[in-house]
Amino acid sequence: MTRHEPAPVEVRPLEGDAYVVEVRGHQLHVDQPREDGGTDTAPTPVELLVGALAACVAYFAGRFLTRHGVGTEGLAVRATFTMAAEGPARVDSVHVRIVVPPDLPPERVPALRAVLGTCTVKNTLTHAVELDLEIDGFPSLAPG
Repeated sequence: MTRHEPAPVEVRPLEGDAYVVEVRGHQLHVDQPREDGGTDTAPTPVELLVGALAACVAYFAGRFLTRHGVGTEGLAVRATFTMAAEGPARVDSVHVRIVVPPDLPPERVPALRAVLGTCTVKNTLTHAVELDLEIDGFPSLAPG
């Protein structure tokens, strides 16, 4: 993955529980399902989190397949997740299934698996992240 200076991500309210997420001139929308008070016009932030993981895995798989002359036709990544039943609201588990093109030689699968293990989003989710929540004009709310 090309290393570039991380751009700030800005989020602003749209209407009700819907928000617009802006980064590097791109826009994404998030909302909540109707049963949770939203209007279900977009994925939830949690779905975007899991989607970011699946997209990162797809990116790394696609680069590997292209580099090895296989191509990406037939590549698909599907992620499913469960929420924790107890404790703070959070994703409890994620299962990622990668469908590879049928012409991927079986002897390349271990190397593909190793490459997928370097996915930036996967690494972020599996290692502790320093996180600081700051309310503008007020002291830090870093967990402690």
